[in-house]
Amino acid sequence: MPGLQRMHDLIVIGGGPAGTAAAITAARGGARVLLLERGIYPRHKVCGEFVSPESLDLLTGLLDSSRLIEGSVRVPDARMFVDGRVLETAIEPAAASIARIDLDAALWHSAVTAGVDARQRTAVKSMQGPGPFSVSTTEGEFESRSVINCSGRWSNLRANDHVPEQKWIGLKGHFGEPSPPASVDVYFFEGGYCGVSPVTLNGNRQGDRVNVCAMARSDVASTLPQVFARNRELAQRASNWRPLTDPVSTAPLIFFDPQPERDRVLMAGDAAGFVDPFVGDGISLALRSGTMAAESLLPFLRGEVTLADAVQNYRKSYRSSLLKVFESSSRIRRLLLLPSVLRKPIVTVLEKTPAVTNYLVRKTR
Repeated sequence: MPGLQRMHDLIVIGGGPAGTAAAITAARGGARVLLLERGIYPRHKVCGEFVSPESLDLLTGLLDSSRLIEGSVRVPDARMFVDGRVLETAIEPAAASIARIDLDAALWHSAVTAGVDARQRTAVKSMQGPGPFSVSTTEGEFESRSVINCSGRWSNLRANDHVPEQKWIGLKGHFGEPSPPASVDVYFFEGGYCGVSPVTLNGNRQGDRVNVCAMARSDVASTLPQVFARNRELAQRASNWRPLTDPVSTAPLIFFDPQPERDRVLMAGDAAGFVDPFVGDGISLALRSGTMAAESLLPFLRGEVTLADAVQNYRKSYRSSLLKVFESSSRIRRLLLLPSVLRKPIVTVLEKTPAVTNYLVRKTR
């Protein structure tokens, strides 16, 4: 095993949107950054592939090219199919739909361009701190003045004491659909929901491709065809689809109170908290929290504040700007996943008052 490496300013664990956003931000701020990803790109991941309008400017700034944004499908509308009814609301300005396999590759490339030492196939086994930190990996030992953990919601690097009584799983696949509507459509059923939106792959806007991403209780559905059968409108729509990718899945999906810091390690993305997928803000929260974590550490890396001060500043910023998204989305999820006899009066109100539906969607941004 290689010997101990020289000190880094920052080690970022996890190469998804949160990790690359943190690495790019810190490197552009003058930090010596090591980015560690246990997997290898490109690969498909379970993701709604929906980039909310609130984060498009941030994403544009992080990328070293505008081609990904310019080639994306714009989504100006959202529809929710519940109990045979359709709740519609506009997304203003329009969101973007970007294949996760393309997004991860573009952000990784931007990190490398920014000067980040970015390493794939490097799994982190353990770390000791609390500053400076010693990080043990499959490729050796590394030291760093600070660490941002973006390793996801289910990792050996966080205390996984939130195992739920009911097991929820995530499922995702790309399908061919002629002329899909320019909307993100969410189909609810007893025990879960499924989101469908048009998406490009490799910038090909003529592909007639949709991304299908579902969350379901394992006792209700464990495959996409089983999900489709749970909602009449979805089943009818899916009957015209043709598979374009092999399905991917992830489990368990765990909801817990966000934890932006642990032992002076900043947590970002799903490592800090897993937002309800149907609100379509997971990528946005990952980009925002990763950037925010790096920005909080830069004054420490410049010698202007202590690490404890930087951690406290991040905790305050996270709670003031991101925590409300988790609270709002959890309330809405609980309402829409109530038994149908309890849910129908709520759906009736939402159907008759579109302004309320629009307000609820805005509260998840």
